[in-house]
Amino acid sequence: MYLYNSASRKKELFVPNHPDIVKMYTCGPTVYHYAHIGNLRSYIMEDILEKYLRFIGYNVKRVMNITDVGHLTSDADEGEDKMLKGARREHKSVLEIAKFYTDAFFSDCAKLNIKTPDVVEPATNCIDVYIKIITKLMDTGYAYFAGGNVYFDTSKLARYYVFNDFNAEDLDVGVREGVEEDTNKRNKNDFVLWFTKSKFEDQALKWDSPWGVGYPGWHIECSGISMKHLGEDLDIHCGGIDNAFPHHTNEIAQSESYLGHKWCNWWMHVLHLNTTSGKMSKSSGEFLTVSLLEQKGYDPLSYRLFCLQSHYRKSLVFSWENLDNAQTTYQKLIARIAALKPGDGAVDEAAVEALKAKFCAALDNDLNTSLAVTALYDVLKYPTNDETRLFVLGEFDKVLGLSLLEKAAAKREELKKQAVTGTEFAIISESGESDAAVEEQILARQAAKKAKNFAEADRIRDELKAAGIELTDIPHGAKWKRI
Repeated sequence: MYLYNSASRKKELFVPNHPDIVKMYTCGPTVYHYAHIGNLRSYIMEDILEKYLRFIGYNVKRVMNITDVGHLTSDADEGEDKMLKGARREHKSVLEIAKFYTDAFFSDCAKLNIKTPDVVEPATNCIDVYIKIITKLMDTGYAYFAGGNVYFDTSKLARYYVFNDFNAEDLDVGVREGVEEDTNKRNKNDFVLWFTKSKFEDQALKWDSPWGVGYPGWHIECSGISMKHLGEDLDIHCGGIDNAFPHHTNEIAQSESYLGHKWCNWWMHVLHLNTTSGKMSKSSGEFLTVSLLEQKGYDPLSYRLFCLQSHYRKSLVFSWENLDNAQTTYQKLIARIAALKPGDGAVDEAAVEALKAKFCAALDNDLNTSLAVTALYDVLKYPTNDETRLFVLGEFDKVLGLSLLEKAAAKREELKKQAVTGTEFAIISESGESDAAVEEQILARQAAKKAKNFAEADRIRDELKAAGIELTDIPHGAKWKRI
C-alpha cells in the first residue's frame, strides 16, 4: 500500500513500525457545536483508511481525542475558549455542552457508518500527562514561562515548518475573530503549552499545575493523549488540512523535543469541502449538518458516496445539485444490487480474487476511493453468478461503508410488499441508465402477461431483443441491458 505522506510530500510504501499493530491517531472534534459536513469529510476518509488497513490484514489501534477544553477561537493561541463560547451561547455549563455535542458527533458518525475509534479520550482526562510533558520541556530548555503562561520556544528547533507544500490559503490560520499580538512570546511562532493568564478570567475549567492554576493549550492535548495510549511512536496521524499548520506542526515540535526522536512516520491530511462561495465553516453561510441533509430528504450515505467519488487530497465542491447526483447514483446502485438473486449458485473463488485485485489496486494507490467505487460496477458486470457478486460486494463494503447489502435486502422486501398489493412493478437497468421508450415497452409486456396475452408478451420481448435490449424477469419486476 502506497500512502501520500504530507511530511515528505510523496507517496511512500506503508510499512508500520511494529509488525503486529498499526498505531493510528486522528484529531477529534472540539465539542462546542454540531459538526458540519465539511468536518465529517475528514472523518469519512480516516474511516476508510482504518477499515482498509484492517481489510488487508493489519491489526489497527486507533485513538482519537475529544477537545473539551483549551481550543481557542483562534488557532494562534488567542481569543476565547470555544467551549466557553458554546456554553455562553446556550446558557449551559461547559461540561453539559461537551456531553451534548460529543453525543451528537457520534450520532452523526453512526449515520455515516463511521466506526468509533478503539480509544476516545476527552482532553480533560489527561491533565497529569500534559503537566509531565511540559515539565520536561521546561527542564530541557524547550519551553519558558512568561506573563503567566508557558510557551514552547520554536527557536530551539533546527526545523519548525514541516508541511510546506500546501497553498497559502490552506495555511491561513490565526487571522480570524480578532487575533491580537501576544507580547509574551519570544518568537512569533512560539505557542502556549499552559495558560494561567488569559483575558478571559472566568475560564470555566482550571487545574493546579507547577506554574499556577490554569488549563492546557490545544496543541499539547493530542501529543499527550497519543503518548498515553500509543506509546512513543506513531505510524499514521490524520486530520483535516487546516490542522497541518499550526496544530500538527506544533504537535511535532513538542512531541519530538520531549521524546528526543522521530515521533510519527506518516501524516495524512484531507482537503477542504468547499461551497461554491469558498471554504465551508460554522460561521458562514448555511450551517450544513447531517441532520439538515436528512431534513431535506437525503440519505446520509449518499453524502458518504459523494465524498468517496473524489480523492481525499483534492478539494471537493459541495452543492445541492452535486448531492442530488450522488443520491441518484446511490439509489440506482442499490436497485441494481437488489435485482441480484441470493443463493444463485456457489461462490466462485477465482472470480472473488480477480475482483478483489482491482479493488485493492485502487486503494493501495493512496486510497483512490473513486476507482474503488468503480470496482463495485465491475462486480455487477463480471461474468459470474449472483451469489458471488453479492459476496464480493459485501466484502468491499466492509471498507466503503455504504450498507449496500442491507439497503438492497430492504429494497427487495419493499418490492415484495408492493407486488403483493399490486402497487409497483420494478424496472431496473443494469447500467443504471433511464430510457422511457424501453420502460414503456416493458410495462406494456407486463400488462400483456397480467392479461394472459402471452403471445403479445413474447412479441414485445422479441421486438426489444431486435432493438438490442436483453430482458430478464426478476421477482416483482424486470431488468434490462443493452447487448
